[in-house]
This record gives sequence, structure tokens and C-alpha cells, in this order.
Amino acid sequence: MLRKIKEILNIIKKGIVDLIEEEELIRKLEKSYKENKPLKIKAGFDPTAPDLHLGHVVLLRKLKQFQDLGHEIIFLIGDFTAMIGDPSGRSETRPALTRQQVLENAQTYKEQVFKILDPYKTKVIFNSEWFSKMSVEEIIRLCAKYTVARILEREDFKKRLDLHLPISIHELIYPLLQAYDSVALSADIELGGKDQLFNLLIGRDIQKEYGQEPQVIITVPLLEGLDGIQKMSKSFGNYVGIMESPFEMYSKIMSIPDELMWKYYLLLTDYQENEINRIKEKVENGEYHPKEVKKNLAKNIVSQFHSKEEAEKAEEEFERVFSKKEVPTLIAQVIKVKAGKIWLPGFLRDQGLVKSSSEARRLISQKAIDLDKKPVLQEEIDVSPGEYFLKIGKKKFVRLLVS
Repeated sequence: MLRKIKEILNIIKKGIVDLIEEEELIRKLEKSYKENKPLKIKAGFDPTAPDLHLGHVVLLRKLKQFQDLGHEIIFLIGDFTAMIGDPSGRSETRPALTRQQVLENAQTYKEQVFKILDPYKTKVIFNSEWFSKMSVEEIIRLCAKYTVARILEREDFKKRLDLHLPISIHELIYPLLQAYDSVALSADIELGGKDQLFNLLIGRDIQKEYGQEPQVIITVPLLEGLDGIQKMSKSFGNYVGIMESPFEMYSKIMSIPDELMWKYYLLLTDYQENEINRIKEKVENGEYHPKEVKKNLAKNIVSQFHSKEEAEKAEEEFERVFSKKEVPTLIAQVIKVKAGKIWLPGFLRDQGLVKSSSEARRLISQKAIDLDKKPVLQEEIDVSPGEYFLKIGKKKFVRLLVS
């Protein structure tokens, strides 16, 4: 039993930041295997955007490890709390989402999460299941179990107070609602990003207030995006979506800074730390070229969401496009348009290829947009019926079908 627990701990502790408390986890695991009763492992996701990316995958892979060890995975969709918005790491109040937006995003989460988790062994639960039934009195009783002073201890709230920025009452309540999720589910373990530590700790406190054994907390690192600086986020435009095409995923991963690829190896692959360190040493002494090591990483990650064959095709395409400067055939997006004049800044913005028309103008001024391998010099283009290849920046390719 002790040897089995030690092996399990080695799996669980790979690539984590916090484990609170390890002794409690050992006791829970021992009891679980003695009674042949799986632990309830919970992770909550607020569907504030429609797509999951590799930053989410770090947490999902940790859930999968517990699932493979035979424990019960609860993928909690915070459809109720998403309408409030998690204040963690925020310098301002999140804009409120409508119920319809939340439900649409939640549906895409359900479809995407099973690219990693086993659909037959995963419980998908919405927290509106209990919050929509709670009375005002019950909400007030929950709020009475914690103090404003303790809520305001969190770093992001302190920063906003120091800068005299507003904090809304509903933001103060959010951590309590997330904590109550653990009560409603009788969670044994809760997983989250390291920025969620404060909320997860409140979950332990609130479980005790309701007479439950406190959950063990495990946090994972936040994954930096393609820029190597900001955490991966769709709002920063530095993300790799798990629903993207093999070619697009491969190309984006190849663009990350060399130093960041070791963290990607650790958090997004099954390579063990000692293996990663050996590869890193061989790169440092010149035995391996960093580009080849990164290509292996890109193929590994693409294979997880597509297939080994598609990953190899993406690699071939990448070499053809970026080494030989040829027009790509595995275009990520096909857009049909009518012949005539197209105001490019608005078109690219509306298609989601740039964040704004001003970004498109900047790219045009930098000669970073090509139409059939020729730089676009004007904001307006005139296209006749036919097929065109549009390249936006270094990694985005579009095939225009003009009729």
C-alpha cells in the first residue's frame, strides 16, 4: 500500500505548485483504496469564453491523471458563477455575461473537454443546479460564515483598494459561491490554477463550516502564451485553441520562445522531469538542435488533439511553408466572398483574424499582409472571381473563394 501511494504521489505532484495538505491527501488515498471508494476530484470552469486552450489543458491533464488512477472526476461548469465573473487577477470588474452567452459557451466546453477526459467516466455538472434553488436566506447564511476583512486580504482586491478602484459587492461574494460548490459536491480534492489558491482555501474553510472534511487543494502553474510573457488567454491573442487545425496548432507551438518549450514539455506531455532535463542538457551542449526538440513537442501536442498522422502532415506543411516559402495547402480557414471591393481592416476584424481594424491597418503599413504572395499596400482590395491565398502576419492563412 505504501509503495502504491508513493507512486501515485509522484504522478500527482508532477508539475504542480501547491499541495495543501500532503498528509491529508495520503490519508484520503489510503482510505479510498482500503474501502474501494474513489475520491471526488473537482475542478470548476466558468464558461466566460467559447473556446478552451492549452492553458486549460494543464488542469485537464491533471484531472486525467486522477481519472486514470480510478477516481471520480467532476467537471463543474460554473454557469451560475460565470454571470458574476471571477475577480481573481482582475484589475477591474468583469463585464456581466447574459444567461444565453453562458449557456452557449458551456455547450462548447462540454464538447471540447472530452478530447482529454473520458466521457464515460466524467461527471459534467452545472452549479446552477443548487444555486438556482437557494433562497435569499440561504445565501445570507453562507455570507455570514466569512468576513469582509478576510476576503479583502486577497492580493488583487488589495491592489484595487490601494489604487482607489471600485470593487462591487458581488465580486466579494464570488469566492464564497465557488467555495459552496465544494460543499454541494462533497469534494475530496479541488484542482485549480495557482491564481485560484485564495478561492480554493476558502473552500476548505466553508466545508468545515458545513461539517465536512476539508478538501485537499492542488494548484497547477499558469501557462505563458505564445509571447512567453503573458499567461495564455484569448483576450491577449497568445493562445493555442484545442479545436484549431493541426497546421495552426503546430505553427503556433513552433513560434514559442525556446526557453518556454521546457515548461510546455513538463505540463502538456507525458515526458518525465528527468527525461526533459536530459533533453535540455543535450540542447545546451549542442548535441540536439532546439528547433528539432520543439518540432517534437509540437507533434506531441497536436497528436493529443488530432492524430499522429495529422501531426506529421502538419509538420510537413510547416516545413514547406516556412522553410521553402511555398503557399500552404492545409489552410486553417476558408472564406467565401463576393467579387468586388473589400475593405480589408473591417473584413479581417469581422472574420476574427485580427482584434481590430486598427491592428489590420498596422499590419498593412508593415507589409505583413500578403495576397497571393504579394504584399497588400492599400486598405481596400478588388477581387475578381477565383481563388486567392491571404496571409496575415506570420501564422494565419486564409483561402478566399470569390464568386
